[in-house]
Amino acid sequence: MPAVTVDNPLTLPKVAASGDAVARPVLAVTTAPSGFEGEGFPVRRAFAGINYRHLDPFIMMDQMGEVEYAAGEPKGTPWHPHRGFETVTYLIDGTFIHQDSNGGGGTIENGDTQWMTAGSGLLHIEAPPESLVQSGGLFHGLQLWVNLPKADKMMNPRYQDIRGGEVQLLASPDGGALLRVIAGELDGHQGPGITHTPITMIHATVRPGAEVTLPWREDFNGLAYVLAGRGTVGAERRPIAMGQTAVFGAGGSLTVRADERQDGHTPDLEVVLLGGRPIREPMAHYGPFVMNSQAELKQAFEDFQAGRLGTVPAVHGM
Repeated sequence: MPAVTVDNPLTLPKVAASGDAVARPVLAVTTAPSGFEGEGFPVRRAFAGINYRHLDPFIMMDQMGEVEYAAGEPKGTPWHPHRGFETVTYLIDGTFIHQDSNGGGGTIENGDTQWMTAGSGLLHIEAPPESLVQSGGLFHGLQLWVNLPKADKMMNPRYQDIRGGEVQLLASPDGGALLRVIAGELDGHQGPGITHTPITMIHATVRPGAEVTLPWREDFNGLAYVLAGRGTVGAERRPIAMGQTAVFGAGGSLTVRADERQDGHTPDLEVVLLGGRPIREPMAHYGPFVMNSQAELKQAFEDFQAGRLGTVPAVHGM
């Protein structure tokens, strides 16, 4: 899992919750079911079974892989439309190419993120490069969907290419946890991702036996998804392991701790922490469209069928 790292976390700015911060309790721990997406790459549905009132403004998140492809096996998605939200693709291992009908696109590798604001609508495709298809190799990443408020749903599409070296690196006071702030802010430290809906997205690596308690905005929700390893969440030390999501209640801090002993698959606990300000608007979601009403969903499908969400470029370089 070679996402951006440092040799000595103690050289980084330190972050810790204040002693009087109210600890967020753990409301639930759920296990992601497995499935397939696009042309057949394996995913875990991180938010399956969680009530949307705990997720808002997040819609869904898939852990893609981790999978070791043989030659000829790597797969992606075909061209498809989106409207009304943002897609965030965070690649931990491997290489992926994105292209959209609005002119956005590029290649992401270990630790890079592509942030696509679909807004009023576009078509896009995500696929491994031909070299990876031919050779095979490790592939592991996340795709997160972030809702847009009604006022922004029909904004012009936008694409952000966030290199792994641009993320804000922080550490716990004892250096036991390395924190990569991809978007939003943590204790005044700003990540590179520009978001319309106020959120925070962090990839944390917690060494065996280490614990980190982070300040967390009280107007945000709180979620923790385990990419690899095992540990506990909350002051009550609720057990959590790979493929599970913790839902936190209200408060001003959240706690994650890595077990003293990890399995042979990973040396550390790897966890994605998410928080966002709830939009609290009606949501109508079907397939690739996230709107506020069934009438708006119907209009999105009609616009797609009429070619008003863009056209596939004649040469797309896949």
